[in-house]
Amino acid sequence: MHMTETTGSILQPHKDWWRGAVIYQIYPRSYQDTNGDGIGDLKGITARLAHIAALGVDAIWISPFFTSPMKDFGYDVSDYRDVDPIFGKLEDFDELITEAHRLGVRVMIDLVLSHTSDQHPWFVESRSSRNNGKADWYVWADSKPDGSPPNNWLSIFGGSAWAWDPTRLQYYLHNFLTSQPDLNLHNPQVQEALLAVERFWLERGVDGFRLDTINFYFHDKQLRDNPALAPERRNASTAPAVNPYNYQEHLYDKNQPENLEFLRRFRAVMDEFPAIAAVGEVGDSQRGLEIAGEYTSGGDKMHMCYAFEFLAPEALTPDRVAEVLFDFQKAAPEGWACWAFSNHDVVRHASRWADGVSDYGAHAKLLASLLMSLRGSVCLYQGEELGLTEAELAYEDLRDPYGIQFWPDFKGRDGCRTPMVWESMPDGGFSDAKPWLPVSETHLAHAVAIQEADPASIMQHYRRFLRFRKAYPAFAKGEIEFFEARAPLLGFLRTCGNEKLLCVFNMSEGRATAELPSERLEPLEGHGFVSEIKDNKVNLPAWGAFFARLG
Repeated sequence: MHMTETTGSILQPHKDWWRGAVIYQIYPRSYQDTNGDGIGDLKGITARLAHIAALGVDAIWISPFFTSPMKDFGYDVSDYRDVDPIFGKLEDFDELITEAHRLGVRVMIDLVLSHTSDQHPWFVESRSSRNNGKADWYVWADSKPDGSPPNNWLSIFGGSAWAWDPTRLQYYLHNFLTSQPDLNLHNPQVQEALLAVERFWLERGVDGFRLDTINFYFHDKQLRDNPALAPERRNASTAPAVNPYNYQEHLYDKNQPENLEFLRRFRAVMDEFPAIAAVGEVGDSQRGLEIAGEYTSGGDKMHMCYAFEFLAPEALTPDRVAEVLFDFQKAAPEGWACWAFSNHDVVRHASRWADGVSDYGAHAKLLASLLMSLRGSVCLYQGEELGLTEAELAYEDLRDPYGIQFWPDFKGRDGCRTPMVWESMPDGGFSDAKPWLPVSETHLAHAVAIQEADPASIMQHYRRFLRFRKAYPAFAKGEIEFFEARAPLLGFLRTCGNEKLLCVFNMSEGRATAELPSERLEPLEGHGFVSEIKDNKVNLPAWGAFFARLG
């Protein structure tokens, strides 16, 4: 790689950069405030890009920063082509891209195309009458004769997915908040408008997209009722267990076959540019992996799909890891997954999987290394490189409508959205003003500045392991083959060409011994784990790992 004189970027167009890439997710409200309003902004991200580049990730994904009334904190867009004033200006975004590219980091942005804000000019016009130019841009339907909603579809945020509009005397569909009406992608004009948004940002220099709720783009034109889901088939991977959304099989409100053709159209626009990639978020508790397989097959739709399997409350065991990877391979033999343990919607994994864990730091390092050794691309969520746990918030500090609705059984998503901690000082060096969410006192001891000075810190482990991972192509591009799982050990081979890497993880609090293959092996170094080989066995300490090259 070399510096290009025109842009100062060290990045070269590389169509396959996304395969096995490590992507760092930024929740912009909570990253760094530079203008003293207690809310993070684009200039703040730019100011902190050196931290991200030093980690060694390939790209960032920035959660929505578009103009929005912020009812769902940016996932309710009122202008797809501008930056919300709380985050800055379009010029700030341009500077962010320039600086990221200078540092060798690609930039992906979060596009929310299934719905808009009810304040978007498109919806304002659509709801004004039944015969305006955008009357059919959203999903409108007459009530049943008794005035009740058109069908039984439910919103992820609770209650009916239909809201009554007194001007049109009709219901409109909202799979999320009532202030987030669903676009009608059956209308070709809507598709054209969304593809124009895609092109706008590609021409501005983005390297790709994370596509929110990608399987919600189309609804069943006949508006058929969803059938009930048997209790034994319910799970909490996409909605908390307290939400009746889990009581339906979502056959008709999402996952429609028409989506495949739209995704092909979306991909065709990306392919006009040198090296663009998209990761689609598939939210479905029953058919998630199967849909991910459909959406990533054939090389003409999504490059990869963002999977929920490791974001669920379910415990992480050797069997579970092997089962999920096997199920994905079966459901999506041509596909590519993007795995994450944490994001802006779920309890941080340092807390979610902490039962019975006494050595918190070793546990965090083991989980990071496991995630970055799996077949697929990886998303790291801001703060997980510090080992941040879920923040405990008082009800009066909540901002998330989801948590306010289902409190206290489900506390919402604010506990994973508290500000990043840069310094061990009040408010963590995030802002000079009162932050929009309180900075957790327990997080201050994990601040970047403290971990920077400690070679044994979790953050330094992330840096070390990312360097180690980059040295072996099998981690990013290779196949995966699991050994028969013998808990607490998880073992697999990553192979790419002639390179065969053995990876063994002790997923427990106690010591464990693993049998080594009889073929010649060369233990690898530079990953940060210590183990002992004796009599063709490797002894692993609690939360230990072993890596070797075979052959």
